[in-house]
Order: sequence, then C-alpha cells, then structure tokens
Amino acid sequence: MKKGVMALLAALPWTVAALAADPPQLKEGLWSIHSRDLEMPGNRQTEFTSTLCRSHASDRETREKSQSMKECTTVKETLRANELRSESRCRIQGSIVESRSRTLFLGNATHTEVHVTYTPALNGVTHSMMVEDQKYLGACPAGAESGDLMLPNGSVQHLGRAPSRAPQP
Repeated sequence: MKKGVMALLAALPWTVAALAADPPQLKEGLWSIHSRDLEMPGNRQTEFTSTLCRSHASDRETREKSQSMKECTTVKETLRANELRSESRCRIQGSIVESRSRTLFLGNATHTEVHVTYTPALNGVTHSMMVEDQKYLGACPAGAESGDLMLPNGSVQHLGRAPSRAPQP
C-alpha cells in the first residue's frame, strides 16, 4: 500500500495536500521524475528515474484523486510565488503518517523534498525523506496517454487518466 500511495504522491509535486489555491500549471508533455528515497531505520536508499506523460487534465484528475483520499487530511499549506509548503496526516495500515513537503516550481522543472514519519512504524520504516526533481523533456512518445507513469522496469501505471485523444469511430 505504501508504494501505491507514494506513486500517486510522486506523480505531482503538490498532491500531498488538498490545495485551496492552485499551484502554477506545469507544461503538458513528457516529464522526467528523478526520485531519491531514504528510509530509516536501516538507512535504506532507493533512487530511480521514471517519466510521466502529463496534461493539465491528468494533473487535475490526479490532484482530485489525492484530495479524495479518505485516509488523509491537510494540516497546513502555504503557496507563495513559486514555493508550496504543505503538511498532511494520513492513516495507512494502522499507522499515522505525517508528512511535510516543500516544492519549488522552476519554470520547466520542479524540486520537492518530503519528510515523513510513521507511528507506529509502517513495514519497519519509522521515517523517510524523499527528494524529487522533475523536468520537462518534450512531447509524449507515440502511444503514451496523459497520466501514464512509465517506471524504470518498463511497466506503466495509469495515474489521473484523462482522455488525451478523440475517440475512434
């Protein structure tokens, strides 16, 4: 469950909180998402790069999906110019998951840092830190649809699916 929630949260830098104000829209097209995750105890590090075929409609749908997560509530959020700070609290598999995030919107790039504590530990993890850098690459590849998150192992997760093409007759 934790990895599924993290995949959803990683898809957009602002999905950790239900926003009162909209952050800057990100350019539609293919984005590279480089994530570095450190889990404690054990100092377990994970680093990977995935790509996301993004559209304003799929971003909006993913944000709405994150806002409807009954397990989570927004504690605090602040949006100033190109910086979003948020705090949230979730109940996942019997653990209270508290997160604090900071996202910088840098034109065709974003930088996000997320600090998370798990009480009691979730799957042996008591706290984690994720650093994520996203950057615009260009047009989505042929066959990709908005909301497609392509993982390093070649699998595709469909996040915030919004139609990207007209239906075929």
